[in-house]
Amino acid sequence: MHIDILTLFPEMFPGYLNESILKRAQAAGLLHIGLHNLRNYATGKHRITDEPPYGGGGGMVLKPEPIFTAVETIIANLQSPKEERLEIGDWRLPIILLTPQGRPFTQKVAQELAQHERLLLLCGRYEGVDERVRQHLVTDEISIGDFVLTGGELAAMVIVDAVARLIPGVLGAEDAAEEDSHATGLLEGPHYTRPETFRSWSVPEVLRSGHAANIIRWRREQALRRTWQRRPDLLLTAELSEEDRWFLGKLAAGER
Repeated sequence: MHIDILTLFPEMFPGYLNESILKRAQAAGLLHIGLHNLRNYATGKHRITDEPPYGGGGGMVLKPEPIFTAVETIIANLQSPKEERLEIGDWRLPIILLTPQGRPFTQKVAQELAQHERLLLLCGRYEGVDERVRQHLVTDEISIGDFVLTGGELAAMVIVDAVARLIPGVLGAEDAAEEDSHATGLLEGPHYTRPETFRSWSVPEVLRSGHAANIIRWRREQALRRTWQRRPDLLLTAELSEEDRWFLGKLAAGER
């Protein structure tokens, strides 16, 4: 997968992108990151990228010219797998504006984005972007939560991380990402390591039993329990078996 990131602050990214799993994914050729400084696409002596908004008001707004020029330049240098020229609006290249006004980012959205071979992330700044960028350039808008950040750079890193984990081979184990919290619609249950007993607290007996079927069921029940306790709203859309529903009924009745 190739992800281009358009930002005023490209120097914010290497410290995170060049460590751990993301570093290994890039070294293995599974993930390619292109960082593009928006200021390089602005014109004039001072390469201005923002202006006060029409009609007054506080703050600054990112200008449309450098953003359009940057995206069009990036796309002009890209080729699709079939060597066909990509264009703005092509479904094969989502152009995503990172903004508090976007649709909520979830594991389902991460799975959706992971199906693409290319993504282009546009990091918002200040009071946002000229509305014509929204209307005529970007194909999607995403928010990582109901709060406001100084810019979209952190949001871009979050999306890169979440999507990269879903690329085959990035995590090593083929089904590792499928067991994460939210991947199945539930929160992930507890995990234990050695030692078997730590400060009088022991690893649950079922995990030490070696009985594979019992361990699988225990983990499922723990995921159901944790979701019921912390995020019961997720149970409304999770895929549940009759056995799952029976266990949740026990929890609701106050049984352990």
